[in-house]
Amino acid sequence: MNNETIYNVIGIGIGPFNLGLAALSDPITELKTIFFDQRDGFDWHPGLMIDHVTLQTPFLCDCVSMADPTHPLSLLNYLKETGRLYKFFIRENFFVPRKEYNRYCQWVVEQLPQCRFSTQVVDIEYQDGLYSVTTVHTRTKETTVFKTERLILGTGTQPHIPSFIPKDDARIIHTSSYLYRKEELLSKGRKIAIIGSGQSAAEVFYDLLQNRNESTELGWYSRPDRFFPMEYSKLTLELTSPDYVEYFYNRTETSRKAILSKQQSQFKGINYDLINEIYDFIYDLNIDNVDPLLKIIPNSQLDRIDNSSQDFIHLEFTQVEQEVPYEQEADYLILGTGYRYHEPQFLKNIQSRIKRDPNGLFDVNRNYSIDHNGGEIYVLHAEVHTHSYISTDLGMASYRNSYIINDILGREYYNIEKKIAFQDFDVEKYADLPTAKT
Repeated sequence: MNNETIYNVIGIGIGPFNLGLAALSDPITELKTIFFDQRDGFDWHPGLMIDHVTLQTPFLCDCVSMADPTHPLSLLNYLKETGRLYKFFIRENFFVPRKEYNRYCQWVVEQLPQCRFSTQVVDIEYQDGLYSVTTVHTRTKETTVFKTERLILGTGTQPHIPSFIPKDDARIIHTSSYLYRKEELLSKGRKIAIIGSGQSAAEVFYDLLQNRNESTELGWYSRPDRFFPMEYSKLTLELTSPDYVEYFYNRTETSRKAILSKQQSQFKGINYDLINEIYDFIYDLNIDNVDPLLKIIPNSQLDRIDNSSQDFIHLEFTQVEQEVPYEQEADYLILGTGYRYHEPQFLKNIQSRIKRDPNGLFDVNRNYSIDHNGGEIYVLHAEVHTHSYISTDLGMASYRNSYIINDILGREYYNIEKKIAFQDFDVEKYADLPTAKT
């Protein structure tokens, strides 16, 4: 069937980023919006909702506060509405538990009837200035076509498994599915190997370390030369600023790639406190000189996996600094190999409207649009290569959403702070530019 309403915006995907955009656009009466997600409801990384784990960004990085601290869908208002504000105040911690953030987002969804779940977008076509979005309800199988002037793509990233790793072996698990398999790992795992140097790998390692059977061997392997903390010093945090977005966007493609390659510790590291907690826990195990059956090996590149045996998985590594190959065995392999953006299949019929760079990636405009006209199709979380790692940061979500909303309206509805850093990333204003020769 056809929905006769013409929307100003249709958002596809309802993760934290598009949910924030839905919340910020809600009070704007001149914007008619609707948002779709194929899941049955909002549930943020349920396979990693480990007890006592917190966000790595402060509580102000909710759906709305950095754009409008008075917005009724702020985390502080959620805490007030649910009778938890004083508890939060006494806790004196900027970093909210991940479970609480998830429940906050679910509360936001309940306030926004324009957010519709169990609705899969299967096709998009363009005609006469409008995009026709075909959806299928995942339970009733009813098909509906919606028309809109603009699209906002917030489909997010998916768990990444390197191509050389078998994907059909139940003994090989991505960290995103950890909690679904935790009981099995604890009851059946005799040797468990974890691959990865980031936060998810560290969280899984620590959780297994605390809960495993004493006879379970636990190994943690990392490609970098150390298990490094995410850098959280204040001047470094200025890289998550409007100033830095502007600076990064105006670099060449080659320069951007070089910059991104040097910023691993800023965005890909482990929470500093978690690293210390892991060390302290192992230290306590070591007091009685009991072998804790642990291996923690950095500089380890996983080269090959042989899963032909039913008894174990054979792992082949190279110690990259020594250039020495070595081998390990595991009953279960847990991959903390991160997430990657996958372009949605439903874009296939509007490819001619999308700009590409020479590598085939979205050629993202400064205003986060990817269409040739520069104001019809916007992306969230798909612009690391043009707007820096800030694209993945919850703390900058409200900035990006404000920027997009203002761009759509053609005026500044949300006041965007443009110069917040004490540092100067761009020094052209100080350069002695040569005068033109006569």
